[in-house]
Amino acid sequence: MHVPDSVFSLENMSFRFPDDEENTLAGISFTVHRGERVVLSGPSGSGKSTLLYLLNRLYPANCDGIVTGDILLFNIPAAQYAPGEINHRIATVFQDPDSQFCMPTVEEELAFTLENLHTPAADMDERIMHILELTGLSHLRNTSIQTLSGGMKQRVATACALIMEPEVLLLDEPISHLDPLTAQEFIEWLDRLQQKFGLTIIAVEHRLDSWGNFFEREISLGYNGQISADQSFNRHRATRYPARLNSSLEQQALAVEDLSVKIKEKTLLHPLTFTAQRGECVVIAGPNGSGKSTLVKAICGIHKKAGGKISSEACGYVPQSPEFLFLTASVREELAFSKISDEDELEAVMKALRLNEIAEHNPFAVSHGQKRRIAIGAMLADKRKGLFLDEPTSGQDEAALLELFRLVDERLDQGDTVFIVTHDMEFAAAVADSVVLLKDGQLTGKYAAKEIWENPRLLTEHHLLPPKGVLQNAESPT
Repeated sequence: MHVPDSVFSLENMSFRFPDDEENTLAGISFTVHRGERVVLSGPSGSGKSTLLYLLNRLYPANCDGIVTGDILLFNIPAAQYAPGEINHRIATVFQDPDSQFCMPTVEEELAFTLENLHTPAADMDERIMHILELTGLSHLRNTSIQTLSGGMKQRVATACALIMEPEVLLLDEPISHLDPLTAQEFIEWLDRLQQKFGLTIIAVEHRLDSWGNFFEREISLGYNGQISADQSFNRHRATRYPARLNSSLEQQALAVEDLSVKIKEKTLLHPLTFTAQRGECVVIAGPNGSGKSTLVKAICGIHKKAGGKISSEACGYVPQSPEFLFLTASVREELAFSKISDEDELEAVMKALRLNEIAEHNPFAVSHGQKRRIAIGAMLADKRKGLFLDEPTSGQDEAALLELFRLVDERLDQGDTVFIVTHDMEFAAAVADSVVLLKDGQLTGKYAAKEIWENPRLLTEHHLLPPKGVLQNAESPT
């Protein structure tokens, strides 16, 4: 299995967690060569992130997992590397960059990375200056990381990986929390860096249509944890949603008047006013850091309002980090901890969201995409008249997106009101009746959805890109 320029070689590799009876990954075989750009795709829960963590040696030692078959890293069996030995050659940027940061400023975070590599103190300043110049982040050297936007945090996390001078960069859904324009800029930035450093890049990704021609190869995993395809990357893809009719009623469900939010004397949301009707789907959109999640949390009573009035029906909220909602030890119990009294109805929700296959799993121990579906299922089961979903499409495969669309549409037909914070413009275009646009904590306005997609100025100002379907219609001959 020795291949001179191979970075990773896996032969009939299987993996399972110590408490599981079945393998998470089964019979995996592939080779990745130096300089390749590879995307790992497949359904939520198929083992993509697990595979990534096997490639950087985070697994099996950190979870006591059981590996069979062969994993070679740079033509050496993975088990022969001492803990941490491989991590300066194989750097990883996780899905949530905040989870990687330990220090307050960009410079201190980079210095902390170098300290872990035992870099001589005399060499640190030059290394830090060099990587900041290469990544175009010199102006952020003394900036507090927590004041940065999501896109800039992702760049800083990548710079921290690159300062180790790795040969391989592993990325776990790097654009999942970025607005469309920021995601596009990040991909273009990463393209330049890959060419400059000659990196091998492997990324776990669901938003494949956003990457253009970046990837050369796609390795797809199936529900059974096996490779279902290993082929050239096809960038021409987008989820096709069925049409839905506006189901809003002439009955007000929500009224927000002069709502403002301050936290520690910092204004996060300036006074804003809008209303929503029963049966209306309202998408809340705007750049990273514009106040979208703050608005939703204030309406749901999670953030204390500094001023204004909110009049709404009982609401259910699914946050970006869904595990904050979990109360029980199994997925089935989590959904049953609701207002559903009918077993058949509970099973229908479980089946629709593909949760029956993990019904007895601990909700904290499943994939990120599955956690989101559990939280959404719990809120659907709770039958609140107002439903607030914060980035519900993140980490979801096409089948899950279509089912989420169907469930939202069903709730709208019942006269419920659904609010969705999302950067997924294809999903927004499919489901939205109206769009609330925010920027810098201020309300730009509430618009009919179609009006947004046909207004290039509004899209650009709010870091949005037109949905693929709208682009295709605009480009087609009349």
